[in-house]
Amino acid sequence: MTKFFLSLAGALLALTTIAQVNPKLQAKVEEQAKQLEPKLIEWRRHFHQYPELSDHEVKTAAYIAEHLKKLGIEVQTGVARTGVVGLLKGPKPGPVIALRADMDALPVTERNSLPFASKEKTIFNGQETGVMHACGHDTHVAVLMAVAEILSQNKSELKGTIKFIFQPAEEGSVPGETGGADLMVREGVLDNPKVDVIFGMHIQSISPLGKITYRPAGMMAASDWFTIKVKGRQSHGAAPWMGIDPIVVSAQIVNGLQTIISRQTDLTKEAAVITVGKFQAGVRENIIPEEAVLSGTIRTLDVDMQKLIHEKIKLTATKIAESAGATADVTIENKTPVTFNNIALTEKMVASLQRAAGAANVASIHAVTGAEDFGFYQQKIPGFFFFVGAMPPDQDPNKVPAHHTPDFMIDERGMLTGLKAMLNVTLDYMNMPAAKK
Repeated sequence: MTKFFLSLAGALLALTTIAQVNPKLQAKVEEQAKQLEPKLIEWRRHFHQYPELSDHEVKTAAYIAEHLKKLGIEVQTGVARTGVVGLLKGPKPGPVIALRADMDALPVTERNSLPFASKEKTIFNGQETGVMHACGHDTHVAVLMAVAEILSQNKSELKGTIKFIFQPAEEGSVPGETGGADLMVREGVLDNPKVDVIFGMHIQSISPLGKITYRPAGMMAASDWFTIKVKGRQSHGAAPWMGIDPIVVSAQIVNGLQTIISRQTDLTKEAAVITVGKFQAGVRENIIPEEAVLSGTIRTLDVDMQKLIHEKIKLTATKIAESAGATADVTIENKTPVTFNNIALTEKMVASLQRAAGAANVASIHAVTGAEDFGFYQQKIPGFFFFVGAMPPDQDPNKVPAHHTPDFMIDERGMLTGLKAMLNVTLDYMNMPAAKK
């Protein structure tokens, strides 16, 4: 009986949210979204063909800024190096709603026969590589440009202000420097006017076309990077007993780190992952080096677990090294916070997603251990982030190319679902009574 009343309450909440928007405006916006789909696809293909790496999105930013200016939207450029912010003020009082899209591509060489495939090349970390939108940020930009166009065409109906945030460097900024969402927040993107709420989406090549998924609370993991420098004593490879082998010690540390997750972390609470992605040591086969360096990432969905795992990494590495007569210096850099969907806000906006995709196509999911710097905004204000499926129907879910790979591909029809979803959450939120926000 309790479940029945909870379900009924959820249904009533959904109906209440849906009822906020003028039905004529809703129908008009729905039709405008459908009519704009060809242009939406055209924009996406342009960005896909001419991708730019993090903090180098100069041409991308210029293209966006020109579009926003043509719509009569107030534009600010050069935010967080290459970011673009647009401000659309409605004639009626209401909240300040931020909508975010990330603009950067990846150092990946595209491997497919698309007529608009990227041919761009660059030097990244001293190596020549291709440049590719291998994570769908090109679709995010195109969708937000379409949202801006449709909302500007309905400006007379808007309550409050819409702030369009086109963000650089979601994939990571210049090494050693702050960038992306973190720098945007530091430079005041959530102020002047002060933002009340923020919405964002991410296209998913591994999720069925037309599906929208979300999770209240921690949806995507915090990503922290660690480096462990193990110092031993150099010796001849024929006489290891005359030195202290940092490679053997480091190998033991790698195994020890995995026991932090498998034996020392309560995984019934949240998921967590420690990955060693780099292991560097030595210059010659018959020389035991003096030093070895391990680098990797830590993924967590809970702040207390995050702190505990950091402590255990330092303890494990230093004590294993000490037991062999070596030393281990551990540094951990907090890169990206948890993408934490405000629980109350999430509950209110589910109905908006259902209207965009159909109730049967919207579902809550388990958290994922991938990371997103959208969490920097959510640390300051309530935010809601969701996934939009764009896996081609003829693809085998077990074989579909993953994000960040040369074969990454999406079904462009998924962008219309994303456009409708972003429009719905925006219009619904601005029309909610203040007491319900």
